[in-house]
Amino acid sequence: MIKILANDGIHEDGLTLLEEAGYQVDTKKVLQEDLHKVLPAYDVIIVRSATKVTKEVIEACPNLKIIARGGVGLDNIDVECARARGITVMNTPASSSQAVAELTFAHMFSLARKLYLSNRVMPAKGQTDFKNLKKTYSDGVQLRGKTLGILGFGRIGREVARIGVALGMHVLAVDMVVDEVEIDINVYNSEDVSLSVRVRTHELEEMLAKSDFITLHVPFSGGRPLITGEEISRMKAGVFLINTSRGGAIDELALLEGLKSGKIAGVGLDVFDDEPKPRKELLDHPKISVTPHIGASTQEAQGLIGLELADRILAFFGDDK
Repeated sequence: MIKILANDGIHEDGLTLLEEAGYQVDTKKVLQEDLHKVLPAYDVIIVRSATKVTKEVIEACPNLKIIARGGVGLDNIDVECARARGITVMNTPASSSQAVAELTFAHMFSLARKLYLSNRVMPAKGQTDFKNLKKTYSDGVQLRGKTLGILGFGRIGREVARIGVALGMHVLAVDMVVDEVEIDINVYNSEDVSLSVRVRTHELEEMLAKSDFITLHVPFSGGRPLITGEEISRMKAGVFLINTSRGGAIDELALLEGLKSGKIAGVGLDVFDDEPKPRKELLDHPKISVTPHIGASTQEAQGLIGLELADRILAFFGDDK
């Protein structure tokens, strides 16, 4: 029997599919420090971002055949070690693209209209200082007509572009590989309306200098941050910066300095350097909208991720149970 440890959980749709195929799926969380003791009994481990499948863990598991990541990034898995030992590493880059793109715009709207701030202040002062609050939060901006810079034009970046174009934003995408993409603007539940837009990528310098909003959608596994003080210095004054990709992709100290100087008007962060204990200055900052790494965490996305993982695991083993 194939034994699977879903250490960070799996949606019930995927779980049902695997169990109906006769696989044993255990969803009880194993602590990181105990993983090397428990995992040798399993053929597959399914993780999200919480569990780290390190070289030490992999080398302690001679029976391990698949490491499956429910999500996009693989930075919590020693991919090189796994592949050197013949272990298949898989993730689900397509299943969560829409969810991450929508969260990106949730941060944009929140920053543009200062929703994250008014939601903090209204419960405390809404009844006693309503008129002043109305004045304070009445200088928001609209997204229509603004320039949207997208760093990384893969699946998620393209979903972001699709929404941005539909909102009337001018898109400046940057990618080292992609030159041009045809994007369909799908009108939900309509057979009568069909739109298609050709989006060309641009040089990083142009995107930094012209964008009102900049959002990151690139893989990052360490090293020099993609956005440092140098890149921030070349951005348009009053820019809004969004990161729903990976912690560490933006130099957080440079980010705070950019906010202090006024170069950056606001920031939306779903990911942080030191998860699960983000820098307190980021959490408390009055110009930063924060969420706890929930980019792919919608009911719909998790259902798709569970099914995709189940399908790929079943295909790997075939009829071997």
